[in-house]
Amino acid sequence: MATFNAQQTEVPSMKYEDLEKRIQKENDKLLIVNFWATTCAPCVKELPHFMELNNQYKDNPKFKMILVSLDRLVDKERVIKFIKNKNLTAEVILLDDVKRMNTWIPKFEKNWDGNIPITLFYKNGEKVHFNDGEMSKEDLEKTIKDNLQ
Repeated sequence: MATFNAQQTEVPSMKYEDLEKRIQKENDKLLIVNFWATTCAPCVKELPHFMELNNQYKDNPKFKMILVSLDRLVDKERVIKFIKNKNLTAEVILLDDVKRMNTWIPKFEKNWDGNIPITLFYKNGEKVHFNDGEMSKEDLEKTIKDNLQ
């Protein structure tokens, strides 16, 4: 299994079903899934906290972070540049499925109104926490600590 501690130079684009499968692969971990976009100011603002904690826990086999970009497929190069410029060390996936947003958003979280950023926390395959909006470093740290036992 490839590790993503180094920066990605390529970003896989996938549909909802593929992302769902990708999430299920991590069913023995605390998995953090953050939905963001390069054009979303609060998303960009919170990412350094996510990277700090991702780097802190990267050697923990029970921890995994995935950043799901909702940028358009035509903007994929911008996402790749962003990864490099912002030193994103978590795994980045481009969710190329905008047309079906109303189908998959409620599958992830019934209280999600479609705005980003949002962060979902799964533990052993079960969703344990939903954070709507920007997440402070303290909240992120606490949610990780509370669930990483």
